[in-house]
Amino acid sequence: MVQDFTTLRLDKISRYFYDNGKEFPALSGLSVEIKRGEFITLLGPSGCGKTTALNCVAGIYPLSAGRIFLDDVRIDELPPEKRGFGMVFQNYALFPHMTVAANVGFGLAMRRMPKAEIREKVRRALNLVQLADKEDKLIGQLSGGQQQRVAIARAIVIEPPLVLMDEPLSNLDAKLRLQMRSEIRRIHRELGQSTIYVTHDQDEALSMADRIVVMDKGKTLQIGPPRELYSSPANIDVARFMGYRTVLELDVDSINGDMASLSGRGLSLNARIMQPIEGGKALAAIRPEDLRIGAAAVNTIEAQVINVEYCGPGSLVDLRTAAGDIIHMRTHESIHQSAHEPMEENARIRVNVIPERTLAYPLAACPAIVHDLAFSYNK
Repeated sequence: MVQDFTTLRLDKISRYFYDNGKEFPALSGLSVEIKRGEFITLLGPSGCGKTTALNCVAGIYPLSAGRIFLDDVRIDELPPEKRGFGMVFQNYALFPHMTVAANVGFGLAMRRMPKAEIREKVRRALNLVQLADKEDKLIGQLSGGQQQRVAIARAIVIEPPLVLMDEPLSNLDAKLRLQMRSEIRRIHRELGQSTIYVTHDQDEALSMADRIVVMDKGKTLQIGPPRELYSSPANIDVARFMGYRTVLELDVDSINGDMASLSGRGLSLNARIMQPIEGGKALAAIRPEDLRIGAAAVNTIEAQVINVEYCGPGSLVDLRTAAGDIIHMRTHESIHQSAHEPMEENARIRVNVIPERTLAYPLAACPAIVHDLAFSYNK
């Protein structure tokens, strides 16, 4: 059983499923190297292949192609129990008839470890997840957050070199999710082991990961640190997943270095080029929080307010241009602005975004782009 490693290497791993003789690739050619102590997040929408990838690493699914190495040792042909990884499931998978201590120590008991050693390891694991006073409780007597901590303690008590987590916070309420994010990162740092964490929540990924693997339709779109993915998405699909909700198809007027001048549909925008642009059209992507109220020398958009959602520190605002495109904006309300009148629907306003935060992508990278005309407000 593997106890330690320097590098986990996924070498073009793939997993295919078959239905009525047809092959469906759930995971296609994922390659990534994970260093000891790294926290890696697999991020993407439902059905993108991230859980399939996790199950392949765990040994639950055999690979259809590719290889998995721990340092120089190939492990993809080993059964799950020989890999020695800890796993935290979305539904916790705890035994309701057993105490907290028995649940945590179950894996150790299956390894026929001496009872005194099991007790000591369970005690340390429960201390780490701050449940030392709950060891004699039944699972049904615990809150959702406490049950999640038990699942984490069970995964780490075997002292694995790698912990695999499959959307472990999805069943918790918003407040508990925030608390458990910090707890999982704290435990990860204290143990110094590697973690692969699956989520569809971009905020979760950005706040927890050392590096993020963005996936869609079984393929890897981009791998990098959170800050890099947030500020410089490699393509339009990653941009959309990282919060660039406004995507506009515009004409390319000129290109100067890494900046493009775009126009059309009543707009004129300067944008930072993220991929080589060939041809006369491009996609401009803008994140809601990058828009500011008021006109500027460049990148000013005039539009009508069609919907306002109050969110406490600001509002989510939908704007409609004269050409019918929908622009999404998030306002930021400071203590100095709190006395201002709220934005009213049907009002016509001007907003702007600095050119460096307007991203330009080639139209060919997303040929199915359509203008967002789904909103029809009659107010």
